[in-house]
Amino acid sequence: MRGLLASSVGVTCAAALALSLTSPAVAARPVSPAAVRPASGAEAPGSTQSLPLAPLASRDVTFAPADEQGLPRRDVRHFSLAGVIWDDPDTELHGRVQIRTRAAGTDTWSGWQDLEAHNDDTADPGAAERIAGRVHGATAPLWVGDSDGVEVRVRAEDDGRAEDMARGSRTVTTAALLPAGLRVELVDPGESAPASTRQEAAAAGDPHRAVARSAPTPEPAEDPATMDTSAPTAEPPEDAAAMDASAANAGLAAPGATEIPALDRQQTEQELFALRAGELTERQRTKPYIGARPRIVTRRGWGADEGLRERKFVYTKKVKAAFVHHTASGNGYRCTQVPSLIRGIYRYHVKSMGWRDIGYNFLVDKCGNIYEGRAGGVAKAVLGAHTLGFNTNSMGIAVVGSYGSKKPPAAVTTAVARLAAWKLGLYGANPRGKTYLKSGGGNRYPKGKKVRLNVISGHRDGFATECPGRQLYRKLGSTRTTAARLQGR
Repeated sequence: MRGLLASSVGVTCAAALALSLTSPAVAARPVSPAAVRPASGAEAPGSTQSLPLAPLASRDVTFAPADEQGLPRRDVRHFSLAGVIWDDPDTELHGRVQIRTRAAGTDTWSGWQDLEAHNDDTADPGAAERIAGRVHGATAPLWVGDSDGVEVRVRAEDDGRAEDMARGSRTVTTAALLPAGLRVELVDPGESAPASTRQEAAAAGDPHRAVARSAPTPEPAEDPATMDTSAPTAEPPEDAAAMDASAANAGLAAPGATEIPALDRQQTEQELFALRAGELTERQRTKPYIGARPRIVTRRGWGADEGLRERKFVYTKKVKAAFVHHTASGNGYRCTQVPSLIRGIYRYHVKSMGWRDIGYNFLVDKCGNIYEGRAGGVAKAVLGAHTLGFNTNSMGIAVVGSYGSKKPPAAVTTAVARLAAWKLGLYGANPRGKTYLKSGGGNRYPKGKKVRLNVISGHRDGFATECPGRQLYRKLGSTRTTAARLQGR
């Protein structure tokens, strides 16, 4: 992670996780807001259980108590996503973090699963978000499904030194100390859909069938004649924040929309002129290279609790590059669960890690559905927290899952290409081109260095990490070609 070269210690943003797919069917089928929008007035708000880790009694005499910490098996409230945090975000965890969980309402425990210890998606050094005083170091989160039992173990890695014992030829390995303040964070993202929708999907026996339903009819506006105007009432902060998040997409979708619909190429060009008329170059006016706008599930569509994030939006000047990531949260999810999974990542980023909002600008699931990430407007240059040193004038696209050893489905690479062709096209960027970004500081490039990068880059191109996973990274060449073709180049 921060300050640590991947080449020296094998930093990874992806681990081959032991979760297996619940269903082999991962065809790109759109998730309908009817299947993901919480029931009005009945949605669960979500919660986080933060449990401190303590030294474990180790059978291995080469490890001191400070080198191995954990949490013995225990019953907990329901949760679906887990991660481990520690006090100092600039302290690296040199070791192995593992968790096992019990499926809710059963006696069935999972095997030990690794949490990616080097979670290097973060805000730039010196950024207000980074130095706010509440940011923590953290592993990547892991999606474990509905669980009510947990066990955790964290062991420091061998730092490569050894010393002779007083007697005999036996040597003792010296291990690095673990970071201070280790805690396991157990996230309940809240309900993912109205009960009626979940029952329909279960009765159909097909986890994807519920997503084929059309979007619900928007609720009619309240009749002013029936409104109570006897006394002014303050709007709840979360409602005002939700209105702000929705208003940031004005011109793309109606207020409160659960999705931004797809457009064809001609409609997208017309929208480009409407959105950025005064900012377009002469070349863009003559030949607007831009891909058709894809369908995007809004924050309301995946059920974001807007009261969690900081209210203010922060923007950069433009979008010159797209960094592709994976969430390293495992592949054992159904696409109907993704809104819940994103809410879990969002809560983990904000409540556990201390960020202002979810770090990624967009997320893409294995079925090819695209989701709005950080609030501020999908067509705008929103400052994210995804690529340490290179968040300015870029966007982060995170593929939900782990792609170190698993190949991404075609639906994933197609969706990333379509999203990049549209968003980069808004700012005149060629997906097959190169661009320069100034480093804000990191473990690959010093602060202030101008770095020449592919317009569509992997996280590892700006930071020493294995993210977005070897298999996904290998697909970026064809992704660039597809995105350029979609722009008409």
